[in-house]
Parts: sequence; structure tokens; C-alpha cells
Amino acid sequence: MGSQWGQDKTYFRAKHEGYRSRAAYKLMEIQEKFAVIRPDDNIVDLGAAPGSWLQVERTLTDARIIGIDLNPIAELDGIDTIEGDINDPAVVEQVKSTLGVVNIVLCDAAPKLSGHRSYDQARIIALNEQALAFACKVLKPGGNFVVKSFQGTDFPELYAACKNNFYAVKTCMTKFTRKGSTELYIVAKNFIGPAIL
Repeated sequence: MGSQWGQDKTYFRAKHEGYRSRAAYKLMEIQEKFAVIRPDDNIVDLGAAPGSWLQVERTLTDARIIGIDLNPIAELDGIDTIEGDINDPAVVEQVKSTLGVVNIVLCDAAPKLSGHRSYDQARIIALNEQALAFACKVLKPGGNFVVKSFQGTDFPELYAACKNNFYAVKTCMTKFTRKGSTELYIVAKNFIGPAIL
């Protein structure tokens, strides 16, 4: 987590409560509002490092959870992890063979920001599209998908792609999103399947 947020109250709360980052509270709020995860859901978490969403997921389901990231994820009890690229067909196959049924795909990932808004927006949307494509390859019909994005000129196209693949799509700005940020989450429920990207 960036040192510029070192004095953030939510950061200190997360540390006190044993979460790896303040992002844990964003997933809690999304779950409270949208009931995305059920107690028997298998979950795949994309861009999962350092693992705070995985920690929350473990409290929400008794089923299996896989966290995927390009970087290693420190071990968590009851969580499988894959160090790899979600665009790699071998990673997709590993997820399918490990879980069999995938009920939920979550993605709280974002690329390192350069500060150039249009460039960063394009990179974020590209990452979102990769996460959506992954979800469409592994989700069972009726499954759910949550992805972090940012408002901008390319966002409506991403939102439309989600609507093409899920029966119910909404956006959510959590109360833990920093003031002035354009960050928001797409909450897509009830996957139509198969993919029609």
C-alpha cells in the first residue's frame, strides 16, 4: 500500500483488525449492499495481492477460494493462490480444473498510475476488460462478477459489455473510496453465459 495513505484512519483500522489493506472494507460494503457472495460459492479473486479481499471472502463462503496475481500472495489459511497472468490459458484451465464450478469472480486490481489521466484510464479499462473476459471463460451461468474501475470516457463501453453478459448490472461507489477519486465498482449479477463479448 502506498505510503501517502499512511495516516489514513481506515488504514489504521485495517491494521488493528488484522486486514492486509483498507480495501477489505470496500468488499464488506459491496457484500452488504448487493449480497454478491453466498455461503457455498467458489470464488476466484483476480489481482488479489496483498490479500485483504481474500481475508474477507474466507468469512463469507465455506467453499473454495483461489487468489491470482502476477506477484506472490503471502499464505492465508484455506486459500489457494496462483502466481500468474489471467490472460494465460494455462491459468484459466488451472482454475477450472481446481474448482470445477466457479460462482464468483472478483477483481480489485488497478495498474500503477502514472498521473496522466487519459493514459491511466485506458490502462485501467484494458485491465477491466481482461478481468471480464476471464470471468466469461470460467463463470457458471448465474454467477456474479465485481470489478473495480474508474469513471472516464471509456467506461460506458465497459459497462455495456458487462450488461451484454449479465442480467443485472449496477455501479457502486463505496464510502471507503477516497474523496475526489473517480473509483467505482461494477457489480454484475446472474451471468448469462456463454460469453458474448
